[in-house]
Amino acid sequence: MSELSTVTAQCNSWVKLAGRSTVAASGRWLDGIRKWYYNTTGFNKLGLMQDDTIYDNEDVKEAIRRLPERLYNDRMCRIKRALDLSMRQQILPKEQWTKFEEDKFYLEPYLKEVIREIKEREEWAKK
Repeated sequence: MSELSTVTAQCNSWVKLAGRSTVAASGRWLDGIRKWYYNTTGFNKLGLMQDDTIYDNEDVKEAIRRLPERLYNDRMCRIKRALDLSMRQQILPKEQWTKFEEDKFYLEPYLKEVIREIKEREEWAKK
């Protein structure tokens, strides 16, 4: 009986290891697809970040208004540079492209806060 339990324990550990490698491989595969998609969208070639390209509805406008001055100015500079490049039908040199790893969702916390406040106001209005 002890040999059987030893073999069972070994099989269970192999299954766990195989599952981890499958998950790791699928994670790397998805990261590869994300990076490919990020580079094919083209906004990084103009020096933009993902949050610079988000559609401006009322929630986004309020989140942008709440940005700290430095983040707001950085955003406006990136957008102005992208507009200038686009009008001249040019892109940045490759070393100046926004890299997938460097792109951060700087607007996300402010946008979540705005949406949370709107939902909270709606809840209060229902009462």
